[in-house]
Amino acid sequence: MTPGTGGEPNPRPLLEVGRVARPHGLLGEVVVALVTNRTERLAPGAELACRAPEAAGISAPRPAAKAPDRVLTVRSSKPFQGRYIVQFEGVHSREAADELREALLFAPALDDPDSLFVHELVGSGVFELDGTPRGTVVAVQANPASDLLVIDDGNLVPLRFVVDRAPQRLIIDAPAGLFD
Repeated sequence: MTPGTGGEPNPRPLLEVGRVARPHGLLGEVVVALVTNRTERLAPGAELACRAPEAAGISAPRPAAKAPDRVLTVRSSKPFQGRYIVQFEGVHSREAADELREALLFAPALDDPDSLFVHELVGSGVFELDGTPRGTVVAVQANPASDLLVIDDGNLVPLRFVVDRAPQRLIIDAPAGLFD
């Protein structure tokens, strides 16, 4: 993966998968907060694009990553208080780890036909089983019971009602009264 460089274009978009919170210890390890449930993103050998929040159009709560945009390779990782302690190849000191503070981590979208990903849902048309159109997904809202599809007309549809999908099209089995 060489984001932003020449070579073959990557057909899958880069998605934010985590953020470097802070250095950990003296040997270059960092604490990473994942924003995905796909922990294989931190498997040894995994490559992550590293960007300062400002480069990604996000304002950071405090001074952020001093390191230039680059690709980091995971050397090791282990769970730590709801986050992960990660060692990246080439980052061997606390000073080098501190340069990554607040950096955002990106990786290509996974190709998993059995999973629904937010980047694939947003922009999709929503249709009931009988073909009745219900609008377009503009966002996905986290919810403990079931994540919610936010439709352009303001309606919310629990993700568990999705029974089939095709590119840019979601079929839902909605209970009576959901759209009243």
